[in-house]
Amino acid sequence: MPSLQDAVVVVTGANGGIGRELVSQTLARGATKVYASARVPQRWDDPRVVPLVLDVTDPASVSAAVDAAADATVVFNNAGANPPTASLIDIDDAALTANVDVNFLGPVRVARAFAPVIAGRPGAALIDVHSVASWYAFGGIYSAAKAALWSATNSFRLELAPRGIHVMGVHMGYVDTAMAAHASGPKLTTEDLVAQVLDGLEAGEYEVLADDLTRGVRAKLSEPLAALYSELTPAPAA
Repeated sequence: MPSLQDAVVVVTGANGGIGRELVSQTLARGATKVYASARVPQRWDDPRVVPLVLDVTDPASVSAAVDAAADATVVFNNAGANPPTASLIDIDDAALTANVDVNFLGPVRVARAFAPVIAGRPGAALIDVHSVASWYAFGGIYSAAKAALWSATNSFRLELAPRGIHVMGVHMGYVDTAMAAHASGPKLTTEDLVAQVLDGLEAGEYEVLADDLTRGVRAKLSEPLAALYSELTPAPAA
């Protein structure tokens, strides 16, 4: 069963609101060390927190981070970024490619690189932070990349279970962070989200559905598309 007691944790995107909260709450639950990674890591006052340079879009940076955090047991794939537009038509090729690199290929690189390191260690776990956007396509390339990451998480789950690594996905709507500052409507607090994530991990869950919006969308995935997307006109009867 996954556990944070005595864990050595890696958090990608640790400078952001969710990342900082993951650092704080994993320590509160017994982690002995947290590698707080980012392209430009911030300073931390807690000696248990080790700033770690990690650019998930750069394979050499990922490899160097794995060497630096060779004692890791739990990895949170949290790094991500918004595209400049939610339109798949209007976005330019450079931004399209960059968003796939950050939100899909980057987490996959991190998972592939750390899997051999954490395999077989007590409490070994990989946690991928998705979004309700992985199931509801309102975000253009962001949704497409998160949907691809969801699929990859399912593949990792099957492949890594025999190696003693628990794989969990996290889905949620808007969270009260700088990344969602543009959005209106209800938002989860980072404290609430991370508490749910860690509760789910320690309970051995495979998915965390963090709010009513996400649970509602998940429940509609087996229904006709028009039930999920009200903008669509139901197909005429034959």
